Amino acid sequence: MSPDVDNANVLLEQINYYRARATEYDDWFLRLGRYDRGEDATRRWFQQVEEVRQALATLPLDEKNILELASGTGIWTEELCNRVAHLTAVDASSEMIALNLQRLGDWAEKVTFIEADLFEWHPTQEFDAVVFCFWISHIPVDRIDEFLANVVTMLTRGGTVFFLDARKEHTGTAADHVLPPRDEELMTRRLDDGREFTIIKNFWTAAVLEDKCKRVGLNVEIHETADYFQYGIGTRA
Repeated sequence: MSPDVDNANVLLEQINYYRARATEYDDWFLRLGRYDRGEDATRRWFQQVEEVRQALATLPLDEKNILELASGTGIWTEELCNRVAHLTAVDASSEMIALNLQRLGDWAEKVTFIEADLFEWHPTQEFDAVVFCFWISHIPVDRIDEFLANVVTMLTRGGTVFFLDARKEHTGTAADHVLPPRDEELMTRRLDDGREFTIIKNFWTAAVLEDKCKRVGLNVEIHETADYFQYGIGTRA
């Protein structure tokens, strides 16, 4: 672990990075520009996206009250809105929230957006499910246990948790990004205009994540696609 990770400036820089990246964020998901790693990689990427979507579709979310953390531009908010009764979406970036609203259109009537730092925010109610996509890798090692314990308090007993993140695969990120080495959690990210930011990027093993979840009262099974994604499905014990 880097000695600078628990410095508040690193986490603030991470927020500022995603605020600055908001308008180009979807290029990563759509495999455009610097994220286009060739026809074969793109084909495998979207095949594995569909695998994750199918897994999410099996969860008991219909007509439920759901919480989405780090909702971003709405790629997964849109998936959830198609099913749930109401969604509370929390993100630290007003720019991301604006794009999410634009993507949802009429679906936005089902969503309450909250702009807040996820390390500081605590809900005033419990939810039937908590979902967070491409967020857990941005949590420092020394804060992951606290975060997962907080997720437990956000869930009703027997409530569902689903989270998704990236596996450590060099073609999953931009061509000019270098993934951090083993046991290093600081990564330099670059925007299209050349600006660089330091963020947290941890690649957890399935065994470690399952154990950490179990310790706080989440029964979670971790799954991995062939190349790009790792996702967890479980319940509050």
